[in-house]
Amino acid sequence: MDLDNVEKNYEINSEKVVALQSFSYFFKKGTFYAITGHSGSGKSTLIRILGLIDKMSSGNYLLNGVNIADLNDFELSRLRMDKIGFVFQDFYLDEYLKAYENVMLPMLINKKIKKEERKEKAIKLLDELGLKNRINHYPKEMSGGEQQRVAIARSLANDPEYILADEPTGNLDEKNEKNE
Repeated sequence: MDLDNVEKNYEINSEKVVALQSFSYFFKKGTFYAITGHSGSGKSTLIRILGLIDKMSSGNYLLNGVNIADLNDFELSRLRMDKIGFVFQDFYLDEYLKAYENVMLPMLINKKIKKEERKEKAIKLLDELGLKNRINHYPKEMSGGEQQRVAIARSLANDPEYILADEPTGNLDEKNEKNE
């Protein structure tokens, strides 16, 4: 992930709001990074750009040597599915799906994971995160920390090269925060 002079601007009520200004950085694969800063400093904006959810206003972004600006929406979606796992700040778990079903969601569009392997893989990921006894529970039946671990398991479902997490340990208890 190589960013060069990346900027993101929004227009709110005819006023230009700068969310990210002249950001350049090379994120080395296999390295853990923590992005810190006060609320409103552009951390979530940067994560959305890195994750191909938001488009930058200007600058260059190379992901594994591929210039993101050269890709259409289908190619961006495919790259996002193949390369990036997300842990969103608000989890975005489907309240009508059980824990293992929420983990299976990203696998549904991934033709590399066979239909008959999805549930087993989801249960294995949840087990690795200490949720073996919660696989059949709905989000409303779980604590915030348990929901966050379901979101972490979901981020790992497609075996991504990169994990992008927006406040990934914010709801975990101290024991599980250290295990993550």
